[in-house]
Amino acid sequence: MYLVDTNIWLERLLDQARSEDVHRFLDSTPSEVLFLSDFSFHSIGVVMIRLDRRDQFLRFVQDLFLEGGVGLVRLLAKDMRRLVQVAEQFRLDFDDAYLCVAAETHDLTLISFDSDFDRTERGRREPMDVLGKRE
Repeated sequence: MYLVDTNIWLERLLDQARSEDVHRFLDSTPSEVLFLSDFSFHSIGVVMIRLDRRDQFLRFVQDLFLEGGVGLVRLLAKDMRRLVQVAEQFRLDFDDAYLCVAAETHDLTLISFDSDFDRTERGRREPMDVLGKRE
């Protein structure tokens, strides 16, 4: 089961360089094993609204949550102590520490293009790693 980072979703939504890799990953992975943090969800909303892509954001919500089976995970106030520990231990900013702790708390594999997670105990995988197309 996978916690998919903001940068993965935005890569596809904004049709960036690795968009096709993300497309293949999402196409071959059942939505029921994909999760998004509430923090990432809101961050995607901020970006899409700022870029005046409101309709695309609403389609994203429809596809993932209303029609699809993508899960939404969140941290609670009691998790903030662990978040701060992880931020300090691995020199992460808030959003990266949030994802680390969310992956840890919900026992999910983090999918991200962000190499900052390589410093952490759990690490990360990229979409093509999951598909077995990278060494």
